[in-house]
Amino acid sequence: QVQLVESGGGLVQAGGSLRLSCAASGRTFSSYAMGWFRQAPGKEREFVATISMSGGRTYYADSVKGRFTISRDNAKNTVYLQMNSLKPEDTAVYYCAARPIYYSESSQPNEYAYWGQGTQVTVSS
Repeated sequence: QVQLVESGGGLVQAGGSLRLSCAASGRTFSSYAMGWFRQAPGKEREFVATISMSGGRTYYADSVKGRFTISRDNAKNTVYLQMNSLKPEDTAVYYCAARPIYYSESSQPNEYAYWGQGTQVTVSS
C-alpha cells in the first residue's frame, strides 16, 4: 500500500513557476513508477508526466514538454513536478499517482493503483 500527499499548489500569474511535491508513505517508494495528472473543471483527467522507479526515464505530455520537469528523490520518498512558464490553460487540480509495485511508467491514468487527494493550481492571465 502507498499513501500519497500532494502539496505546493496555489495561485500564480501567467509566466510564473510552481513546484509541486508528492510525499509517499512506506519503505519501498523506489519500487513504484510515479506519474502526475491533472483535471480541469468539466474535463477528463489527463496525463502530465511520468517517471521510472529509478528516475532515469521521464515522459511528458506534449502540452507541457519543455516547461515542466518531473523528478524524484527516493531517499525522501518524494516526487516533484517543477512547472515553469505557466499558462492559464494549466489551471487544474494536479494529482500524483503510483503504479502497482514494480510496474513501469505509464501515461494511462487507469493503469495507476494509488492516487493522492490533489492540489489546486490556478494560473491567472
